[in-house]
Amino acid sequence: MLLALVGLFLWIPQDTGTGLIVRVRRQVSIGDALAPTIAFTLMAIGGALLLIERRKHSSTGVTLAPFLHTGALVAVIILGLLLMRHAGPGFLLVAEWLGATDTEYRLLRETFPWKYIGYFLGGVTIIGGMASLSAGRLQARTVLIAGIVTIGLVALVDVPFDDLLLPPNGDY
Repeated sequence: MLLALVGLFLWIPQDTGTGLIVRVRRQVSIGDALAPTIAFTLMAIGGALLLIERRKHSSTGVTLAPFLHTGALVAVIILGLLLMRHAGPGFLLVAEWLGATDTEYRLLRETFPWKYIGYFLGGVTIIGGMASLSAGRLQARTVLIAGIVTIGLVALVDVPFDDLLLPPNGDY
């Protein structure tokens, strides 16, 4: 938590050239400080939660379970990133095959729904998968919350900025 507070109040103000959001000629862009501010804020929240959490027991033995859990988390993240990267173009290939469109993905990557398909499916997979692994079970409620959080991320990151493309659309 201390590192996060030092980053928020000392490092970011001294090291970034712009603020959180930059407005130039009525165009809104992400500033240099936005991403590190979000990261340090989440670190501070996580640190505060760890400080107030009550520990039930302390164990000195090393078991295989934490390593398996970490491996499963990494697998969920990789699956989510693969979905994020390939779902939009994949759905477009299916739409082309069905005759719904004849335009290539590069030209549609900034239009609804194509710009959100990969990000949404990958985000729901990562958030819902990590939450389900931590809870030990998959619930419909978890998937619903993951969908709402992903839509919130879209609203926070994509909607306010005209020149920003959600991943992976900037790569095409």
